[in-house]
Amino acid sequence: MILGVIPARGGSKGIPRKNLKTIAGKPLIVWSIEAARRSRRLDRFVVSTEDAEIAEVSKKAGAEVLWRPKELADDGATTIAVLQHIVRQEKPETLVLLQPTSPIRIGGIIDQAIERFFKTGADTVATGFTTYQYEWGTMDNVPRQKMKGWFYDDGNVYVHKTPHLAEGHWYGAKREAMIIPDHSNYEIDNETQFWAVEAIMLKLIERHGSLD
Repeated sequence: MILGVIPARGGSKGIPRKNLKTIAGKPLIVWSIEAARRSRRLDRFVVSTEDAEIAEVSKKAGAEVLWRPKELADDGATTIAVLQHIVRQEKPETLVLLQPTSPIRIGGIIDQAIERFFKTGADTVATGFTTYQYEWGTMDNVPRQKMKGWFYDDGNVYVHKTPHLAEGHWYGAKREAMIIPDHSNYEIDNETQFWAVEAIMLKLIERHGSLD
């Protein structure tokens, strides 16, 4: 089974009630639910939450809700701990993580990542981009064209074989990096990023009519 997972706890310090905050006309979490519903490769997908309001909004948007224990919903809870809980309970062979803080998924990115996963035989596929940012003092004044750069996972889509998740590891031995269009690289952790992502979403909707 290929199981999609959208983790969405109720608490958020940077942006209170972030997953329910309206962005481009819909609650943030609904954009990820709609992207999962469009996927042709997911067998099922669930929203993992402890929050009744998030659960209600998710169900209305067409998602199955998987309740998580309260101890997996505080500030100290890690994503890997949440995924371990899901793997133990649902026992999928493949798990596709869709973080709601990365809401821009256009052009079948979810299915492309799943197809890359099976084609390459990877243990983990992650979407992202090549960054040329380095800690100040570690790189001299080198022209960007001469910098090697490195892959940064953007949080949009992760595809995992589940054995390493069950053992508490964030990725497996064979990792595959998937570069995606830069408008999909943005993730929301604070208010400024929220404004920026909303502006991008509205511009894409203006150009294409939707975010399908």
